[in-house]
Amino acid sequence: MSYCMDCPPPPLAVARAPFLFAGPVRSAIHRLKFAGWRGVADALGDAMAAVNVFTADAVTWVPLSRLRLAERGYDQARALALVIGVHLGVPVQPFLRRNDTEGSQARRSGVDRRTAMLGAFRSAGRSPPARVLLVDDVLTTGSTAAACAKILREEGTREVGLLTAARAISGQIPARYTRPGSRLGLWLPGDRPR
Repeated sequence: MSYCMDCPPPPLAVARAPFLFAGPVRSAIHRLKFAGWRGVADALGDAMAAVNVFTADAVTWVPLSRLRLAERGYDQARALALVIGVHLGVPVQPFLRRNDTEGSQARRSGVDRRTAMLGAFRSAGRSPPARVLLVDDVLTTGSTAAACAKILREEGTREVGLLTAARAISGQIPARYTRPGSRLGLWLPGDRPR
């Protein structure tokens, strides 16, 4: 593995998800997000904590915009972060705010997602610690996580880990998706990374 001394650090130190965004998991996440099934956060959060490999000083989440929060009544990523914080025994704190400008990401292409994320987040006014675990429901292109990590790094965080409930993969979904030696992968429950 080569390392560039002059290159900026990668936006994420590690990214993990216990599930693929398909079948019953997709339905569960949609119920959590759109139908208010908050109890789903406990089950998903337990699975997420089981695959976490990042040592964090604090947990934060990808926040909803004020408009989306008003529509749903709660923030599903925050609900997941609270479960993760209990498992890790670290504080859960709001380090990020979302601007109300970019709209829904669901049907956008990767290029459109990256463009929409430019300036989508700002600091919540708290100084984050050196190592922050960022929590979200689904990892698609990584644009949202990268935008959040950028703000956290600008505010002083040295390393940002990402933990999501599921990973969306375009095309045919493999029965098992892991990459030995990779920092970005998906681990199924019971298959604890070594």
